[in-house]
Amino acid sequence: MEYLGVDVGFGYTKAFDGERSVIFKSITGDATDIQFQSGFSEGGELENLHVEINGKQFYIGDMAEKQSSVREFTLEQNTLLENSAKVLALTAISMFCNKSNREFSLVTGLPIRYFKQYRSRFQEMLEGGHTIKFFGPSGPEERNIEIRKVRVLPQPFGSVFNLMMNNHGRIVDKDVARQKFGVIDIGFRTTDYTITDRLRYIERGSRTTDTGISKAFSLISRKIQEQSGVNVELYRLFDPVKNGSIRIRGKEFGLAELRDEVMRQLATAIISDMERLWVEDWDLEFILLSGGGSADLAPILEKIIEGTTRVVSTETDMRLTNVIGYLKYAKYIDLMEKRRQMPGGESLSTSDSDGKSGEDSSTDTEAADTEAADTETVDTEAAGS
Repeated sequence: MEYLGVDVGFGYTKAFDGERSVIFKSITGDATDIQFQSGFSEGGELENLHVEINGKQFYIGDMAEKQSSVREFTLEQNTLLENSAKVLALTAISMFCNKSNREFSLVTGLPIRYFKQYRSRFQEMLEGGHTIKFFGPSGPEERNIEIRKVRVLPQPFGSVFNLMMNNHGRIVDKDVARQKFGVIDIGFRTTDYTITDRLRYIERGSRTTDTGISKAFSLISRKIQEQSGVNVELYRLFDPVKNGSIRIRGKEFGLAELRDEVMRQLATAIISDMERLWVEDWDLEFILLSGGGSADLAPILEKIIEGTTRVVSTETDMRLTNVIGYLKYAKYIDLMEKRRQMPGGESLSTSDSDGKSGEDSSTDTEAADTEAADTETVDTEAAGS
């Protein structure tokens, strides 16, 4: 059975198996009949996602953006869950399917505001058997997958587990596991705030606001419309905002100065929300900045926030900070289940310990056991295991 971290976000859908990641825009669209392929700039599988699920065909991500006449891209959680989340998630999961890996155990997340309302629904729509048909240059290919288990976490906890665990799900930063700290998880639509105290989720200090990167994109889109008369869809602004300019009808419009200003405004709004929410939590050891939006906002926030800040280092893409943590948590749960099954609580095999000696491996296992009571609270109450 393969473990996967999966994150269906408002901006991007992400999945990670420990070796390979998949990222595509969270857009679905109708699959139109393309009469001609030029043979130039056709791209790879991610740029040509064409799938059939439950008898209906979809273009996904870049393919939907470029080729679909009717597209689904939403900033509403209920609409995303009911119309697109299953298609986006199954598309991402099935890209890890091969002859030897057809069974999966998933960990995913939801924004704190929507966690209680949608957790069970999200689990139910993903668990079980699914058939996904992929259409490629060599013809259609059916991929049959079995999702044995889906655990759902509050999204910011992906970054918490990413920070303190190694790639095998062992707690290696024991200081972090024992501390009280805050997390600001900046996504496309939402920003999640949460406090963890010795890995215990603190409800009083947890909230979701609508101060994601899309708020900055909306202001930029409005200014572009004022100058050009063209309403640019938010999902088409990722590259122009990053590059600092956009070309419309052959004319270039500079965005760098506007981008920097709206990002400063957004950072100020995030800090204002944080200060109101955590006014009594002066004892936080540090504040962890995470999520895809932190790539743009962390440098600004670090200069303004009073106190210590940290950023999760993924060595890849900031959009993967939570999904990598989801995978680490899945492996942590697997370690705990194996340990419970061992007679007399024997130490785990050193083959899972990054090549460490037996003594070091035992130390890691003991560290995981030290915090097991706290993480078990997340497992049973938050993850729905």
